[in-house]
Amino acid sequence: MRCNVSNKDSVDAGGFQKQCRQPARNYTLRKICPVRQTDFGFDMIEFVFLFILLRRFFSESSQLIYLRVVVFAALPISSLFPFLYFMVRDFHIAKEEADVGYYAGFVGCSFMLGRALTSVIWGMVADRYGRKPVIIFGTASVVVFNTLFGVSTNFWMAIITRFLLGSFNGLLGPVKITTAWGIGLIIGPALGGLLAQPAEKYPEIFSQDSLFGRFPYFLPCLITSIFAVLVTIGAFWLPESLHKHKPKHSSVYDPYEAAEAAIWTSDDKLIKIEIDESTFLPRKSLYKNWPLMSSIIVYCIFSLHDMAYTEIFSLWAVSPRKLGGLSYSTQDVGTILSITGLGMLIFQLFLYPQIDKIFGPIMVVRLCGMLSIPVLQCYPFIALLSGLSLAVMLNCASVVKNVISTCIITSSFILQNRAVDQDQRGAANGISMTTMSLFKAVGPACGGAL
Repeated sequence: MRCNVSNKDSVDAGGFQKQCRQPARNYTLRKICPVRQTDFGFDMIEFVFLFILLRRFFSESSQLIYLRVVVFAALPISSLFPFLYFMVRDFHIAKEEADVGYYAGFVGCSFMLGRALTSVIWGMVADRYGRKPVIIFGTASVVVFNTLFGVSTNFWMAIITRFLLGSFNGLLGPVKITTAWGIGLIIGPALGGLLAQPAEKYPEIFSQDSLFGRFPYFLPCLITSIFAVLVTIGAFWLPESLHKHKPKHSSVYDPYEAAEAAIWTSDDKLIKIEIDESTFLPRKSLYKNWPLMSSIIVYCIFSLHDMAYTEIFSLWAVSPRKLGGLSYSTQDVGTILSITGLGMLIFQLFLYPQIDKIFGPIMVVRLCGMLSIPVLQCYPFIALLSGLSLAVMLNCASVVKNVISTCIITSSFILQNRAVDQDQRGAANGISMTTMSLFKAVGPACGGAL
């Protein structure tokens, strides 16, 4: 909507008359460009300016949007574990209470199984069409399937919705920012632990006859879906990180390109530009890239270990004392996992860069792998404690264990990205996500069975 005002006093050096807009600070928009008020109660010019401001905000803070995307990607995973045991118990599929963990493992692994079957595809799509459409599609799919998971009425509906949620969620292939992932590990458990079963925890706000009383695990899923809507809208202003430039090494030697490298001078003399055919050698296959594959193998092994630990820890904490558990509530588990996520975030922001600078990613992986053994051996002795000592030692052990996992996973990310060129990172991340998801799918199933 333009409103040009003629200004006779402003003439440039060539004598041409300029047209200028009167600045908004001198005149109100209504006096310069009066517009008809819409039926929604505001002027169209106000809507246009609001749109421009939103677009400017999102375009200037694209890195923040990427951070929000990764934070959001962690929520469907991390918010599940505080209430998974109680959700499967309420499905009444387990004949005995001791079998609840067995069925909970299948719900936990269905997400990773779906991701394993589609990660390579999402990586190829990201390499060809860009990261932005993959991110938008992934965030939009979470709105649908995560909401459906929250209103699951039986075991198989929960399995199917989690599987579809993982299949259409190709976020972590094109975008991996582990600091933001740590933030998601703080928010997710807090959502799952504090907002699950709201009619029992907050009866003065939510009644048993309300929607959240009939679907006690819908509220944390709904909050995640609302956040997904906001992230989806913001993702439209993300700049595309994939640049369509010519790769350093072309896979084919083109004789026409060599012919076009000849230059004719003004004297009709042909100057031949020599092209080194070695620059057109085929690129090495990703599967034959040993630095990449070795880092993926290490990443997958510790991903299985970490996922099995998370599943076992959550089920062990909420199981009754008579079955060897701690009889914790969803709120207690959510608090422990949130404190753990906060410790991981602080460590990763302030301590990990210094440790990586001193030892390097390879040595960090080796040291942390050895340290994880004695830490895990402490848990049977921690279970013998009670009261404040139990809470303190359990939180400390959980923080140390997850800090070790963070070091290993972050170092693996660094090694993977160093092993490939920029134009192959999407496919490499797809391979990494596929194998990692397969291992993570095995982890909850085995952990739940044990």
